[in-house]
Amino acid sequence: MRIAVIGAGAVGGALAALLHRGGHDVQVTARGTHLTAIRERGIRLRGAWGEHTARVDAGERLTAPAELVIVTTKAQDARAAIADNLAVIGDATVLVVQNGLDAIEVARQAAPHSPVLGGLAMFAASYLSAGQVTVTTAGPLWIGGGEAAADVARVLGTALPVELSRDFASAQWSKLVVNQVNALPAVTGLSVQEVIAHRGLRRVLTLSMRENVRVARALGVRFAPLGGLSDPLLRAFEVAPLWAAEGLPRLMRRRMGRTPNPGSTLQSIRRGQPTEVDYLNGAVVAAGEGAGVPTPVNALIVRLVHEVESSRAFVVPEVVVARVVTADPAE
Repeated sequence: MRIAVIGAGAVGGALAALLHRGGHDVQVTARGTHLTAIRERGIRLRGAWGEHTARVDAGERLTAPAELVIVTTKAQDARAAIADNLAVIGDATVLVVQNGLDAIEVARQAAPHSPVLGGLAMFAASYLSAGQVTVTTAGPLWIGGGEAAADVARVLGTALPVELSRDFASAQWSKLVVNQVNALPAVTGLSVQEVIAHRGLRRVLTLSMRENVRVARALGVRFAPLGGLSDPLLRAFEVAPLWAAEGLPRLMRRRMGRTPNPGSTLQSIRRGQPTEVDYLNGAVVAAGEGAGVPTPVNALIVRLVHEVESSRAFVVPEVVVARVVTADPAE
């Protein structure tokens, strides 16, 4: 199949390389030194799914029509990226693989003539040097949100693990809980595993995850099974004593393995790019305001990430923990 990937960063680069290895005709968009490296040496995939060098067509914009267009930019860049490539996208099926809750709606507005599907990457990938993508934790790509989902899942399933979601909105909320692990590494400069191993930061992470679950519950969400999470598990997590609830991040850490996972938000910080924290922890805060559920820990985490974006200076864990106690003395 002719497949285009808009935004060949960590997730997009991994998908492009896997699809190329699977025999598909792949083109990608990228910028700067990353684009130069892809043109000169291809996308070099390493890590949990082995090694492969994908020699793909690459440019700042798409140049040839595709049967499937996969959008893997950061959430805040999706609308503009689709608009920049709309003339080539035409009425092709669009699969938007992004974090947050609004990806499908944004893509439908930006590409009104295309069938739009949603995707959730349950694998962890790092793009820390130009042209190279490392998969630190293997996992499936979940697809849903439209009638064409089953057909697209069958095609992509020839190249990588794919799961079909029957309730994509609920799956997005489950992924939002998983994505809580991204912000604290961006604040502290530590890997996800190091954050969870730190007693104070693990407690902060647990509190932010519980706020996420409480907001979803208030909105009537039933969490879809995803990444080891389930509605019964998260229901128990919400009401358990805090020390017991910390077992969930510990479980997530074990499933990540030993390869340091920086998280996507820290990767953005290291590249000097705006993060998508407003679409992750910020989405919890916004939804909490609408549902009447306080989210002081997530609100503080959003502020901390933006402080690091501005200052380029990480915050030591003890300061993070102290500021959380100040923000939410009840905890």
